[in-house]
Amino acid sequence: MNGSFRERHKPGSPLDAPDDIASQHARLMGRSSFTLDEAVPETPRKGGGEGGDGSKGFFELPEQDRRNFLLLVLLYFLQGIPMGLAGGSVPFLLKSHLSYGQIGVYSLASYPYSLKLLWSPIVDAVWSAKVGRRKSWILPIQALSGMAMIWLGSHVQEMMVKAGENDGAGVWGFTGWWFGLVFMCATQDIAVDGWALTLLSPQNLSYASTAQTVGLTAGHFLSYTVFLALSSPDFTNKYFRPATAPLPTGLMTLNSYLQFWGWAYLVVTLGLALLKKEDRTREKEGIWDVYKIMGGILKLRNIQIFIVIHLIAKIGFQANDAVTNLKLLDKGFSQEDLALTVLIDFPFEISLGYYAGKWSEQYQPMTVWTWAFVGRLIAAVFAQVVVMMFPAGGTNNWYLLVVIVEHVFSTFMSTVMFVAISAFHAKIADPAIGGTYMTLLATVSNLGGTFPRFFILKFVDAFTRATCIPPSQSIPSADLKGELITQPFSCVLEADKHRCLDGGGICKVQMDGYYIVNILCVLFGVVTFWGFIKPKALHLQSLPMRAWRRSEGAGS
Repeated sequence: MNGSFRERHKPGSPLDAPDDIASQHARLMGRSSFTLDEAVPETPRKGGGEGGDGSKGFFELPEQDRRNFLLLVLLYFLQGIPMGLAGGSVPFLLKSHLSYGQIGVYSLASYPYSLKLLWSPIVDAVWSAKVGRRKSWILPIQALSGMAMIWLGSHVQEMMVKAGENDGAGVWGFTGWWFGLVFMCATQDIAVDGWALTLLSPQNLSYASTAQTVGLTAGHFLSYTVFLALSSPDFTNKYFRPATAPLPTGLMTLNSYLQFWGWAYLVVTLGLALLKKEDRTREKEGIWDVYKIMGGILKLRNIQIFIVIHLIAKIGFQANDAVTNLKLLDKGFSQEDLALTVLIDFPFEISLGYYAGKWSEQYQPMTVWTWAFVGRLIAAVFAQVVVMMFPAGGTNNWYLLVVIVEHVFSTFMSTVMFVAISAFHAKIADPAIGGTYMTLLATVSNLGGTFPRFFILKFVDAFTRATCIPPSQSIPSADLKGELITQPFSCVLEADKHRCLDGGGICKVQMDGYYIVNILCVLFGVVTFWGFIKPKALHLQSLPMRAWRRSEGAGS
């Protein structure tokens, strides 16, 4: 499961401020060469724009902008903490308690981030003038998030154990808590995105997306990569403790980590309430008006085709993204080695992402996107080969190196796709309704990687055949961790597998559903890519700007 956070998008409220709309529209329409009949323009160079304001260094910014930039980084960082846990670390910690299908149920917890467009107009339009347009949402949401994390920190280990009991019935309650936490993070993100437009000076707004990238990446890195490493007993015993004094726990637990950041949330929220005053605004945008704008965009024929592409494009490599790392753990890959793999992968993702951005400027973004699409299909096949060649005697340095190479290659292809599609979104969005347009496209893109995961994980269990073989000879009861196994039974589910092993049996896998589902996904990706996705994507890229505007005949 790749832990890369893929919800980075251009900050903006669902409906841009009127002054911002006017300035963008005038700037675009004022170009002597502009016409809606032109093809989608080339990506502007960084720091370019027409005034070159984006090239200004951080320390050249006014002091007020520097302080507000750091505030944005902090708010996005806080958002990344629970998101890194929910989408990264927790699924790995659940693997010892739940089957793949039950983890598929837990994956529903990430849906609010993919559906936030549905309630973003409400966040943008309903607020208290006394508190402030954005603080009206940020303060209560962060306070509730902090209290939820403190409560979860007291119960999460017990909840994970209970989640796998009674054929996984407990996973729904566990998922509900994380669903609520992710919902609050998504709502906070909407408000912070909108605040970013007014916290920074108009000529320095390019730093808003920088703050988002830095904050979210740092928060996700800490909660996924660093936490996964430091919570691993093997990793901490090997790198942080003397060989003569190993302990059965890591440097931190999920309980203590959640409680620490829960209190940090409350402290930051209190400081924000007392120390930061939000500028007053008279803007009042109707909720229904924003929903009508969304409806108008969705009526465009080309947008409808683009949405279909988004919804099916990631199915081809979804088994690799969702299952490969979990399968490695299942095979015996240690959490210590997995933590090291993810730790090494992070700097590669950041540095290689820079080149992905340059390619998206040098070439047409959808062309780059199609190249990366093929790369991700190759990465999915490569990942399956790596899992199949898992050493019978356990991992060694050579195999660890192969896993790292596979992980870096898969993450790099994913990063290139993300950067390229984001560049295309920025090109086609109507500047008059840029916030709504961009949020809609980013939401659909994210949903395309979220909704298949539940079904993919369910199918892995459905296609798997595993039988518990009773021990061939009697075993002393003192050597058993559970009731002696005397009859064969299916051990596909994680609870049944543990019952089998604790009772002295052997869980023999006759058919591994991961291999079947991954091949089916790749075949689906190959057929849809060459039969529909690639020709349609390149055609959409060649269309004039008029094809992406809300006007009669725009969808033709």
